[in-house]
Amino acid sequence: MRQIIYFLFFCFFLSLSGQEVSCPEKIIEISRNDNRTMQWLDELTNRIGGRPIGSPNYEAAVQWAVIRFREWGMEVYLDSVTTLPVGFNRGPAYGRLLSENGMVLHFVTPSYTAGTKGVQRGHVLIEPKTQREFERMKGVLNGAWVLISGKSNGWPIDISPDADAKRMEIRLKNAEIEKQNDEIRRQNWINRNGEQKPLIPLIEEPALFYKEMVEAGVLGIIQSAEIPLTAMYDRKNLMNLRWDNLPRVPDIKLDEHQFAVLEQMAKERRYFQLEFDIRNYFRPGPVTVYSVIGVIPGVEFPEELVLMGGHLDSYDISTGASDNASGVVPAMEAARLIMASGAKPRRTILVTLWAGEEFGLLGSSAWVNKNKAAMPKISAMFNRDGGPNVATSISVTEAMFPYFEEICKPLTSLHSDFPFKVLKATPSPKPKNPGGTDTAPFIVEGIPTFAFGTDDPYGTNFSYREIWHTERDTYEKCRKEYMEHTAVVTAVTVLGISNLNTLLPRQGMWQEEISPETQKKKK
Repeated sequence: MRQIIYFLFFCFFLSLSGQEVSCPEKIIEISRNDNRTMQWLDELTNRIGGRPIGSPNYEAAVQWAVIRFREWGMEVYLDSVTTLPVGFNRGPAYGRLLSENGMVLHFVTPSYTAGTKGVQRGHVLIEPKTQREFERMKGVLNGAWVLISGKSNGWPIDISPDADAKRMEIRLKNAEIEKQNDEIRRQNWINRNGEQKPLIPLIEEPALFYKEMVEAGVLGIIQSAEIPLTAMYDRKNLMNLRWDNLPRVPDIKLDEHQFAVLEQMAKERRYFQLEFDIRNYFRPGPVTVYSVIGVIPGVEFPEELVLMGGHLDSYDISTGASDNASGVVPAMEAARLIMASGAKPRRTILVTLWAGEEFGLLGSSAWVNKNKAAMPKISAMFNRDGGPNVATSISVTEAMFPYFEEICKPLTSLHSDFPFKVLKATPSPKPKNPGGTDTAPFIVEGIPTFAFGTDDPYGTNFSYREIWHTERDTYEKCRKEYMEHTAVVTAVTVLGISNLNTLLPRQGMWQEEISPETQKKKK
């Protein structure tokens, strides 16, 4: 809160100058000749790359945003969010099958998992499912790559004590099933010319003997994964990591088609080798994580706020372009356009680049918790975290509609392919679970939150599910015209709200909650 108080005093001083507020036409004029949205997208995704919190890439993104904000004449501060026990950085990765039908392997590893110890070659085995199987093969696990069951959903194999306990329960159950199957086999042998009773399937759970296999010297575990490949990181386990208990072997998520080939070869007990070079690196903590808050001071009501932005962090098997550089850079360009226009907003505009959204809304939650006193003075919070399609509408309450209708007039005919509409939204029940993006902590506080409605009028065939935390979340998925137009829409709308004579009215946002007692009285 101290940072905000500092800026509010600064803003009050500026308000004494009595400078006129610039009109949105100036913003539109500048954008037609000098729209830099794609420059910021290129810098953030292609020069810096994927940005998990705790990584040097994320820290580079923070430094980059600070430099840009200051370059445009804005104030900026870093809001401390959390401290991680260790940091992580991803380097190059390579793998191949060494056999007569050899091939280059297509795979990923989740963040905060181990790399190889240089180039490592080894034979391939299928994981044991019972203690008897483990005892039979423990002598050949040393130096092996082990194929584990299940289909990867992007998360690493859970290596927590709770997961070990769960695996032990399943192993005990499988031991009982194995005994029953021994008896079934015996009876089938006795009755070998008669009806054969099927065996009872063992309980499937990936890496049932994870700790034992690591201690036996396996090189790593390999799991089948759907295309496009997805990779996450384990939130709860990361907070329990220390320099002396880091993961010891790679957790590889392999193209399901290639996995099927390897699995068939292993089932046939053929001898073949895989070679991997995976450069995942850890660094000692603690690593402090920050959100970046850019400030355009208000000249008349500096203590009242309008927020716009998106989350700066991303997963790192790709470059985090759609999720969520496509939310960050239009807000940054909107801020630059407002500053370049010479506008002096009546209310303070905060450009909020949140940290740790992918880690559980850490940045936005931390900011809200530290600034409870500011909640009644927030006119609006804008968040973009839904992909790179173009902003074409906004849905608002009946009470807000006249304000937005006037503010957005310049946008209705700004681009013939992207006519902008202000729509009326009917009140809905206040959500008990407000969602999984950075509007959530603000919704809980009753703040008016907005995400522009988007469209794909040029038919780019964009699919959010295709890029969501996958290897395909790259720069070319973000169409230039869409991104540039969205930046202008954001600038005009946010500046307009900051210059209203009043805060946006909050009535009509949610359906009135009727208590059971009131309902009984109405009946």
